[in-house]
Amino acid sequence: MSVRTPLVAGNWKMHKTEREAEDYIQALLPRVSSMDGVDVAICVPFTDLAAMVDSARGSRVEVYAQNMHHESAGAFTGEISPPMLSEVGVRGVVLGHSERREHFGETDRALALKVPAALAAGLTPILCVGETEAERDAGDTDRKLRAQIREDLAGVASEQLPEVVIAYEPIWAIGTGRVASAAQAQEALAFIRALVADRDAAAAERLRILYGGSVNTDNAAELLALEDVDGVLVGGASLQAESFAQIAGAAAQ
Repeated sequence: MSVRTPLVAGNWKMHKTEREAEDYIQALLPRVSSMDGVDVAICVPFTDLAAMVDSARGSRVEVYAQNMHHESAGAFTGEISPPMLSEVGVRGVVLGHSERREHFGETDRALALKVPAALAAGLTPILCVGETEAERDAGDTDRKLRAQIREDLAGVASEQLPEVVIAYEPIWAIGTGRVASAAQAQEALAFIRALVADRDAAAAERLRILYGGSVNTDNAAELLALEDVDGVLVGGASLQAESFAQIAGAAAQ
C-alpha cells in the first residue's frame, strides 16, 4: 500500500479575476471539505494569490503560484520572488510548465535554480516535465525525461527529493483533448520514478508524481488508478468548481 497521499492540483493558467476567483473558492470549499486521503491545491494567477489564501484559510485547499524567480530580490522587473510567495501564505509553485518553456523560453538551467530556491523558501515545487509530439514519435521520450530530471533536480539534495512533486505532462496532450493511454502514462511515470531511484531509492518511493494533460471527469479515475500516479495536474477542467471537485473526489476514493 502506497504511503503517498494523492495530490490534485488545478492550474488556472491566465484565468479568473479576483472577483471570479472568490466566487469559485466559495463554490469549491463545501464540495471538498469532507474529503479524506487527498491533498487539493489551486494554482492561481499572481493577482489572485492573497485573496485565495485568505478565503481558503483553515480549509483543506492549498494555494500555489504558477511561476517564480529563483532570486530572493533584485533588478528583475515583472518577476516574483520565493519570499514574496511565502509571505503571502502560498504553499507551493508550479515550475517548468510546458507553456512556460514554449512561450517564455524557460530552460532546464533556469529550473535547476528555481527548484532548490522554492524548497529553501518552504514552498512545494511542482516540477513539470514531458516530451513533445515530435519527440514521442521519434522515440525520444526517455531521453527527454532523463535530461529534464537530471538537470532540473541537480541542485536538490537527496534528502529533499521527497518534498518535490513531479508532474508528467506529455506536451502533445495539453489543451488538445488528447490523453496519453493508461499504458503510455504508466510507462512514463514509472520511468521517472526509476530515474529518481537512481539517485535515492527511498526518496523515489516517497516522491509524488502527477499526470497532467487534458485530465477531466471522464478519464481521471482511470489515470488515478495507475500504479505510479500519485495525483493529477488539471488544466481546463479545474476552472469549474464542480468538475474539479469531482476529480478530487476520484482521487480520494
